[in-house]
Amino acid sequence: MALLTPLARLADFALPPRCPGCGQVTAEDHRFCVTCWSSLSFLGPPWCALCHLPFEYDRGAEALCGACMADPPAHDGVRAAVAYGNVARGVALKLKYGGRLGCAETMARAMARLMPGDVEMLVPVPLHRWRIWSRGYNQAALIARSLSRVQGTPVEVDLLRRVKATPVLRGLGAKGRVRAVAGAFALGPDARAKLRGRTIVLVDDVHTSGATAEACSRVLKRGGAAKVILLCWARVLDIEGAD
Repeated sequence: MALLTPLARLADFALPPRCPGCGQVTAEDHRFCVTCWSSLSFLGPPWCALCHLPFEYDRGAEALCGACMADPPAHDGVRAAVAYGNVARGVALKLKYGGRLGCAETMARAMARLMPGDVEMLVPVPLHRWRIWSRGYNQAALIARSLSRVQGTPVEVDLLRRVKATPVLRGLGAKGRVRAVAGAFALGPDARAKLRGRTIVLVDDVHTSGATAEACSRVLKRGGAAKVILLCWARVLDIEGAD
């Protein structure tokens, strides 16, 4: 690792910082160009008191969206840095499939502003071992580690495990997604002692239907977690239009 440091510095000198979205040269690493930055839709309050779905106007601190009134989620809210769109999608795909590991820090820096004040532990959404073997890494774990460096919050990569391989959820209906992730997650050794009474931030790259977050949250809460809040890079606000 020590030998890599001079090479990394040389690469930084030879290769100028570029926009994570389009690749245009920028002043600093992890900084978007004006065009890409302008196209990002940053999320935050006002939002649903339970799931944190953004509202167009402030309905009050305790206001709920229709979905939460009908069926409250197992988690304690989804906090996403940006709405899913062309630039957000591109950055996520560069990390997930393109091997652009630096995008994890780009995401983490944008997500840090939404970190709950009472968080005690970061837990990434796990990948099945077969997926890790084929990809080489878990993108959620990379983001969680970057968040840990930025915020100083401890991260537990192996506390939650994916014990069943699941199909791609895209294209499945709501019931199909729930069936696909049923029984897919389990706690690792000594997880209950670490979880008991704690506020957990579950880290992921993109939040789409919520099936994965629900399944993970139920397992973590059964293990003793007091609260589970999902923190992610991008949130799909139009499920039907997601690709």
